[in-house]
Amino acid sequence: MAGDNSSAPSAAYNGSGELHDKQPSLIGVPYNEDDADHGADTELKRSLSTRHLTMIALGSSIGMGLWLGSGTSLAKGGPAGIFLGYCLAGSMIWCVSHSIGEMACMYPLPSAFVQWTGKFVDPAAAFALGWSYWFSYCITIANELASANTIITYWTTRVPIAGWISIWLAIIILINIGAVTLFGEIEVVASTIKFGWIFVVIISMIIMSAGGAGYDAVGFRYWNEIPFTHGFKGFLAVMPTCIFAMAGSENSGLVAAETANPKKSIPRAVGSIWLRLALFYLVGSLMVTINVDPRNVHLFGSAKAEGTGASPFVIAYSDAGIPVLAHMMNAVILISVVSTGSISGYGGSRTAMGLAYLDMAPKIFTKADRTGRPWWGLIPTFILGGGLAYLNISESGADVFSWFSSLTSLFTLFGWGMICLSHIRFRHAWARQGRTPEELPWKSWIYPYGAWWGLIMCILLIIVEFYLAVWPLGDEQGVKTFFANYVSAIVIVVLWIAAKCFYGGRLWVNLDDILLDEGRRFYKNDVEKAKPTGVKGYAKRAVSAVFS
Repeated sequence: MAGDNSSAPSAAYNGSGELHDKQPSLIGVPYNEDDADHGADTELKRSLSTRHLTMIALGSSIGMGLWLGSGTSLAKGGPAGIFLGYCLAGSMIWCVSHSIGEMACMYPLPSAFVQWTGKFVDPAAAFALGWSYWFSYCITIANELASANTIITYWTTRVPIAGWISIWLAIIILINIGAVTLFGEIEVVASTIKFGWIFVVIISMIIMSAGGAGYDAVGFRYWNEIPFTHGFKGFLAVMPTCIFAMAGSENSGLVAAETANPKKSIPRAVGSIWLRLALFYLVGSLMVTINVDPRNVHLFGSAKAEGTGASPFVIAYSDAGIPVLAHMMNAVILISVVSTGSISGYGGSRTAMGLAYLDMAPKIFTKADRTGRPWWGLIPTFILGGGLAYLNISESGADVFSWFSSLTSLFTLFGWGMICLSHIRFRHAWARQGRTPEELPWKSWIYPYGAWWGLIMCILLIIVEFYLAVWPLGDEQGVKTFFANYVSAIVIVVLWIAAKCFYGGRLWVNLDDILLDEGRRFYKNDVEKAKPTGVKGYAKRAVSAVFS
């Protein structure tokens, strides 16, 4: 039982408080309304503002999964398949984001959901989640670096692949070894560019589809001719790429540990999620389906696909005879790659730091310098992520993208599922210990339905990916194909079983023993300010309506 393991690291999760006794910076002391905000403090610096967190939540995860991976999804699933895939994946991440919002306001800690899993679910699950997610961040760095080379080939092939990978790796490292405010500002600029560009994409592609380009009006022709290219199985095959495209949306939970006022910043970031889902994924994919034929042989993953010329967005502009927009689209894709690779390095280093706070990684990983840079987490993250990127030298970009996206999508589903499960168990522990939802710093208005929907869909999609690994679409059945597509699940299970054997204890953390005030953030009571009137008042209310 849990009480038999008080000397093990798992004691931090069954109510003994051992871990937090050794890490006093994580202890939340009783709240005093005369105190400033306090608790959940680490060697990281709370230098990021609401603006940083909102823009990171809005656009940081918009990368190759959307701009390039949509080509693979369109070819496999057809217009209806890709659109429905993004609708389903979008509903999941919207629910996951609400769970993150409520938990991150209470516990804005390094590695966020890894620590939540250990506190409310099980230490072994936290170990499996933390290390698999760290590896997932490394994979994403590798994928974005490999994709950067694919992008450059649209303009030139004179520089060797290894040369471009090295150049972009150096840039991503430089972004991460600067002050965290530098990282935040770069992400704000990148997200602003991506957010502004999507409006150009929407307007231009509506005009093109209506007949204002180098071809006749298309409209919903492809929806009528071939809505699903490979039937229901094709739709299922779209889901891993859709999940991969949205992977990283949970990074706002990590950034909360370095945000000056999580109670103010996190709800605003969560409130912006619907805008990103609607504009980028739903409307963006819809624009592709009304301009690009799913049977186009140049789509990414096809035999004749080359570079980001294989992106359905670039194909649309090229076929329309608008090379200027095709080049601009390619430049935005390149910015997206650098941005996504940068925040993956950030996420990987903070995840390693959080694992160390849980005694699940070397203790030196908890250290950061005086500006808040966790060097011991950054170095191994970039060594592994950069090393994996060089696989692209001997394999085609499409193959590497496919392998890495399959690995990442399973890790992502496991992470999203644990976030929702942690939220459910947190609320149960909160109620069982006599507390009310009104005492929470911020309350999700879709609980419990959102958390349960996210958890159930994650479980179902993990089963779907098993089905696709055994009976793949378009690939030869066999052991090699299975392991290439499902090895992530095997890694998670092995880590979980190994950690369970080490930590022992009960299957779940005892809800009655959870110390809810340990590791939490306490907030000073807000002083009611006079509401602005006139034009300023209307503008503020309009912005609040969008981001809440």
